[in-house]
Amino acid sequence: MEIEAPRGAVAPAWHTVVVLLALVALSLSGARSGNLPFVRDFGRAGGYVLVMAFEWAIVAFIWYGVRRRGMRLRDLIGGLWPGPLSVLRDLGIAIGFLVVAQIVLGVVGYLLKAGANQAIRNLLPRTPAEIAIFLALALTAGFCEEVTFRGYLQRQFAALTRATAGGILLQGIAFGAAHGYQGWRLMLVIAVYGCLFGLLARWRRSLRPGMLAHFLQDGIGGIALRHLLH
Repeated sequence: MEIEAPRGAVAPAWHTVVVLLALVALSLSGARSGNLPFVRDFGRAGGYVLVMAFEWAIVAFIWYGVRRRGMRLRDLIGGLWPGPLSVLRDLGIAIGFLVVAQIVLGVVGYLLKAGANQAIRNLLPRTPAEIAIFLALALTAGFCEEVTFRGYLQRQFAALTRATAGGILLQGIAFGAAHGYQGWRLMLVIAVYGCLFGLLARWRRSLRPGMLAHFLQDGIGGIALRHLLH
């Protein structure tokens, strides 16, 4: 007999448990190796590809789960862009969000004495081929992680706690916990970042600005950090 999810949930309870267990397994894998999952065994390029495959598999599983409730991924995202001006508007919101978020995270990182560690240095691309795959990974993270955490888990946790704030807080904690390879200090910073992304998604009733901000942070920010550290 299927365990029912709380009222307002977008998928059954067992489905959410599977998603969380998969995320925990990936995080523990990275924590044990001190690198982005799979990088130690398969190199940076191979690790990038395998992480992308994992994240798309999670999204496919989420799609399967929400379909059981008569929903589409588009419903989790908040619809598609109706036109070019909407893309530019969301891009502007994404850039503004990143400016504010970096100020907040700078303060949190300072208080926690958290900075770029060896794990982050190890995951940054070195060759042109790695840069290309890294940007594809950033695009994947921008889409898949926003769908997973802000589109899916935020709604599930809000239904469980019967509170919007509960959904935002718990998905932020899950987002931080999913980055085990970065160490506990940066995991706390990332949890705060996840909550900020959750607030953005709630405010805009859409994942689109967050997806753009996520890609800019991971992709463009990662390439810029590569040049600063090397």
